Amino acid sequence: MAGIGVRLNRIYGKGSIAMNLLGFGYSMMVTIAPMVVVIGNIMLMSIYLGYDKLGYADRNLFSATILYIFIFALLTAAPFNAVLSRYMSDVIYEEQYDDIMPCYYTGLMMNIALSCLLGIPFCIREYLVSDVELHFVFTGYCGYIALVLVFYSMLYLSICKDYAKISIYFFGGMAFAFLVAAVLVLVFNVELTYSMLLALSLGFLLTAVLEMSTVRRYFKRNSNRYRKVFLYFKKYWKLVVVNTGYTLGLYVHNFVFWDTRMQMIVADSFVMAPIYDMATCLAMFTNISATIIFISRVEMYFHERYKLYSEAVTGGRWQDILNTKDRMFRQLSRELLNLVRIQFIISVVVYLVMIVFLPRLGFSGTTLRIYPCLAAGYFILFVMYAEVIFLYYFNDLNGAVLTAVSFCTVTFLGSLVSRNLSELWYGMGLVVGSFTGLTLAYFRLRWVEKHLDEHVFCKGTLFPMNKGKRPESKVFDRKVPKKEENATA
Repeated sequence: MAGIGVRLNRIYGKGSIAMNLLGFGYSMMVTIAPMVVVIGNIMLMSIYLGYDKLGYADRNLFSATILYIFIFALLTAAPFNAVLSRYMSDVIYEEQYDDIMPCYYTGLMMNIALSCLLGIPFCIREYLVSDVELHFVFTGYCGYIALVLVFYSMLYLSICKDYAKISIYFFGGMAFAFLVAAVLVLVFNVELTYSMLLALSLGFLLTAVLEMSTVRRYFKRNSNRYRKVFLYFKKYWKLVVVNTGYTLGLYVHNFVFWDTRMQMIVADSFVMAPIYDMATCLAMFTNISATIIFISRVEMYFHERYKLYSEAVTGGRWQDILNTKDRMFRQLSRELLNLVRIQFIISVVVYLVMIVFLPRLGFSGTTLRIYPCLAAGYFILFVMYAEVIFLYYFNDLNGAVLTAVSFCTVTFLGSLVSRNLSELWYGMGLVVGSFTGLTLAYFRLRWVEKHLDEHVFCKGTLFPMNKGKRPESKVFDRKVPKKEENATA
């Protein structure tokens, strides 16, 4: 997310408390504002439209539909986002802007195809095996596809560093959704859960349309070079593994606990574990500020050191390269330590607030017994993700793959074991998986530091590699001068 650092430095550089708060707010806007806006809109609709007066079955159906829409929209976007982001960054660096729209259309086609492959069979089964009405099923599917489009177009606006517009579009879409839900319920007396689902679907669609129109306005020309995009997936398939493994690891422990005694089946189709899922949500929000802290500090401090090292490599002396390299890795270590230190303080404070006030809001019992272990797991998880980003900086895809796959695998296996323990230790699968990924990523960064010179200066080839008939081993014919022939004679 290079680009916001200049603005953050300008804000924090004034040194006042008000400007520091402004800088934190700006960092929040470019990282988690869309998620906060969506959750806040759902809460407002629930409060002002009488959601608590609905029956138990209706509320569970709406909650399960929204849960599945968000989880699987994120999962189906994961295999494509990292490769497309790499492609678009390279194209922008090379100033070949005509190649961006082929990337956009190709990725959109692939993302929609995978989303439909998962969504259509599920919706057909939901309609056939349950008594859910067809219009509700279809609206839920439309909301799912609309959110897929939102997440997909967000990628391009993020690379263009247009974070403010992303937040504005989300705010506009959710404001529109709130108004639609209010009109449907209060004016036309439409059933509440369907009104809320339809309103959210329309809000997501409006957000997606605004994002897509902005992308098309930025990049008006199309080179029609679509094959180049597919070649990038072949070349950078490791990015597919990394992003998919990390995203799947975020939810794989939930999937494991969906098959325990906490399981709830809604409409004979939706499987979930509300108690564990709520504890997961609380744990994530306890540590979500790590994302804000990491982006702020990396953009303000580390990115500048990385830039100086890159400039030294391309045009500096050997001593300059060594000096900038040492400063860069010292800054990397400093940022990781600062992230752990600051986030630990914030997490402890938020944890204490949660423990004190959540019982007054109706959250108690099993949820609060599961919550502490999950909170520790997400604390480690966000630090691990910071290390993965640093591995991206140094193009160490092998280390990133090792980290993501180990994190996902160990989390899955650990959750299978921890579900048989007491409720206090249900989150140990996430803790162990995150710690495994954190440890591997740390040692991989140390390895990169030792071998960075080889990676930078010894990766190229003198002659282009090609397939074909092997040339003859004879290089040249040696001609013997006549004087030497006469002498030997």
